[in-house]
Amino acid sequence: MDKRIIAHLDMDAFFASIEEVSTPGFLGKPIVVGSEIHEGKGRGVVSTANYKAREYGIHSAQPITIAWRLSQKAKKEGKPEAIFLPVDFKLYNKVSSNILKIIKKYSSIVEQASIDEFYFDLSFLKTYEEVEKVCKKIKEEIKKEERITCSIGIGGNKLISKIAAGVNKPDGLLLIKEKDVKDFLNPLKIEKIPGIGPKTAKFFHEMNISTVEDLKRFSKEELEEMLGKPGIGIYYSAMGIDNSPVIEYYEVKSIGEQTTFNRNTLDFAFIFDVFRELSNDVFKRFIKSEFFKFNTITITIRFADFETKTSSKSFKEGFKKSDKKRFNFEVLKLFLPFLDKRRNPKRKLIRLIGVRVEKFGKK
Repeated sequence: MDKRIIAHLDMDAFFASIEEVSTPGFLGKPIVVGSEIHEGKGRGVVSTANYKAREYGIHSAQPITIAWRLSQKAKKEGKPEAIFLPVDFKLYNKVSSNILKIIKKYSSIVEQASIDEFYFDLSFLKTYEEVEKVCKKIKEEIKKEERITCSIGIGGNKLISKIAAGVNKPDGLLLIKEKDVKDFLNPLKIEKIPGIGPKTAKFFHEMNISTVEDLKRFSKEELEEMLGKPGIGIYYSAMGIDNSPVIEYYEVKSIGEQTTFNRNTLDFAFIFDVFRELSNDVFKRFIKSEFFKFNTITITIRFADFETKTSSKSFKEGFKKSDKKRFNFEVLKLFLPFLDKRRNPKRKLIRLIGVRVEKFGKK
């Protein structure tokens, strides 16, 4: 038995799967969750597409308009038209909390990496058979209670378990023993390695490096010389080395909201109304948090040409839970310069705005 046994649980098409089982008539239909779209026109991207929608070529982070066109193409071919739905974080967070409770029945050390991903430590178990048995129980309980599936990867560290979880999706379970790490990693495409995004992958492909085994031709020093500090991380990942611990709790560093407009605009009244709504939502989340106050406000503005600017201000006295009016006033003051020559000399239209608070304090 290896010294550490870490499992990584990744929900399958999480948002879309919840929507599919939550609404009568949606089961088995292609579901796309993301920004709203009206008659083929939308401004955002796909958050999640279920596996039926993925058969049409629809995938996460894809512009919502492209997803719509792919759905219409499928419709012309006689296939069911995709159902487009807005994001419902309240529902998804509720299900995520239920899943966390299920995992905690079987492991006392659980790290929630995101709303639909969890690491948990099973090093206390004596055999691989016991590990697989526990993971199967977790999968079965989630399927029974929430009617959705997950995939679990198991390995000697977080890196291996995360990669393994993605190999047999959906509804997969894969255990990689220490002696099998090399054989598991070598044939994988380099894009499976954390830190290798599209640009880095293109850089390697131009050198005919396409698999992890190809990547191992380079020493740590060579990768560092080529890519800087990230090259060192890529080297260790390619070797299957990861000593990062499973962290039970992450300290919240910020609370924020943002939205993309349906049309680019400089209409003060419209933007003001949206800013007020975002500010109210952020402050509501702050009120519900464990924090006593925050000291910094940051707003984000993205123009029609995708140039993005931020504006921040820190306050010595901070904002307490009774300071909502003062908070809204300060948000407005940060925003106003973007409507005139102070921060927007070319009078560019705005497509996205955001509000964020940070530098929290506890009693």
